[in-house]
Amino acid sequence: MSIYREYDIRGIYEEELHEESVTKIGFALSSKIEGEYVAVGYDARSHSPILFEYLVAGLNAGGKKVLDMGLVPTPVNYFSNYQEWDGIIPSASVMITGSHNPSEYNGFKITVDKAPFFGEDIYALGRECDAMQMPAKVKRDVVQIKAKERYIDFLVNEFKHLKGMQTKIVYDCGNGVGGVVLPEIFKRLDLHVKGLYITPDGTFPNHHPDPSVEENLHDVKALLEKEGDIAFAYDGDADRIAVLTHNNNIKGDMMAILFAMKMDKPTVVGEVKCSQVMYDELERRGAKAVTYKTGHSNLKVKMKEIHADLACEVSGHIFFQHRYFGYDDAIYATLRVLELIKDGIDLDAELAKLPKVYATEEIKVETTEEEKFAIIDKVKELLKNPPADFPNIKDIIDVDGVRINFEKGWGLVRASNTTPVLVTRFESTEKEEALRYEKAINDLICKAKENI
Repeated sequence: MSIYREYDIRGIYEEELHEESVTKIGFALSSKIEGEYVAVGYDARSHSPILFEYLVAGLNAGGKKVLDMGLVPTPVNYFSNYQEWDGIIPSASVMITGSHNPSEYNGFKITVDKAPFFGEDIYALGRECDAMQMPAKVKRDVVQIKAKERYIDFLVNEFKHLKGMQTKIVYDCGNGVGGVVLPEIFKRLDLHVKGLYITPDGTFPNHHPDPSVEENLHDVKALLEKEGDIAFAYDGDADRIAVLTHNNNIKGDMMAILFAMKMDKPTVVGEVKCSQVMYDELERRGAKAVTYKTGHSNLKVKMKEIHADLACEVSGHIFFQHRYFGYDDAIYATLRVLELIKDGIDLDAELAKLPKVYATEEIKVETTEEEKFAIIDKVKELLKNPPADFPNIKDIIDVDGVRINFEKGWGLVRASNTTPVLVTRFESTEKEEALRYEKAINDLICKAKENI
């Protein structure tokens, strides 16, 4: 059951994801899909095509036909749900990807009826698979579709006004699957680009494909310094982005401020880890800013619920419903950044205007799967009557863990939905205050651990 996570299914190839487990997943999933066709794509890992065949066997056994898009980024897989393929509109899609995890991992991101399949639906699917027998094999029923080509055509047409732009662009695909679409898009838009590690290779020989980790950006930063005006880096399945200038590594929440500049009073959804600067600045400019749970599935659902224009995670998931379909797409976000530059927006100058704050990176506190949520519940209880020396609390947002707003900043503690850790983050207009918030909340976590 450990492979069934909050947002997706994820595990180690052959140990946890093998013919029996994956075929059962396909068979069980087929009963959750009303229509006849499921679109399936996969990333660059050597075992992804093998898992594709196991999944197809299960889906076919459950009465579903498979639209095979082959090797594609996750955003292309999402895109397939909004297209008609020779009269066929998929009722669901599955992306076979280990995302930014080490090469032995793989997994499944599932969309049903254009909505993420996650949370209790995934856990229930796991329980069903655990209880079932291996389904009988049936005749393979797969139709190939040119999803990658359709996606490239769409983006080239949507951003044809960027054609011939003189900005010098450098980018790093990290040997992930972004390399199967980005060079062609850049070429057809006649952009000035230089790319690193473009060829998909699921062993990730150059660096780990996670652009939220600073050490994975060394090479693209060096190239930017020598030859570029702007740099982009992508995770293994190209649904997360890093945007780098000569002065800034622009996190997702700061990107949201920049993107919102070209929208008329947008509604923007941010996760609980986003800077207060983002929320305050958006509201100051007439936008509506909403705080919600971390996680790409949560944000997609919330966006559609409140008809938001944009959503973001600090880690680089950027979701556009403004002029797009409302899912996280690092390739589309790249072109929206270039659009800002073409429109004369100086990214560094705009960021320099924002209030200065001291913010920590995410700090992870190791615990266990059994204890992590119990600790959060105990922290909430302790906050009802905090210690006498605890910083003055303005208010508490408890939509995902606890985000405690203080007079000069905030602190967050939440349980990770994917790993046995607590995630903390702290921010203040004064470094000393941020450190004070960090100590006060860490003391509270220690007290909570002792009392569960």
